[in-house]
Amino acid sequence: MKATIWHNPKCGTSRKTLALLEEAPNVDVTVVEYLKNPPSRAKLEQLYRDAGMTPQEGLRVRGSPAEELGLTDNEATADQILDAMVTEPILINRPLVETEKGVRLCRPQERVQEII
Repeated sequence: MKATIWHNPKCGTSRKTLALLEEAPNVDVTVVEYLKNPPSRAKLEQLYRDAGMTPQEGLRVRGSPAEELGLTDNEATADQILDAMVTEPILINRPLVETEKGVRLCRPQERVQEII
């Protein structure tokens, strides 16, 4: 099985999720450091759609400029949030993991077990 993790090596949850993927038998892991190589807007839309989430639910608030940018306001649209995530990838909550079984925001890291 192939798995792709949108990873931040400075994040403990992301590191733990990556370790679970690497320890899983028969899982070929692709690591994308999303702060260096952010996903496209279309990819983000697809990831959130496949995860059954809205961009609002995938927005990282803590440790990001989300509040200052007005993205936590009720009036912020999905389009505004996606556009901001492409420009400022620190706004993407992580880790996102994609396999043939689906996509999960792996917070907590054990959620990765649902798709491997």
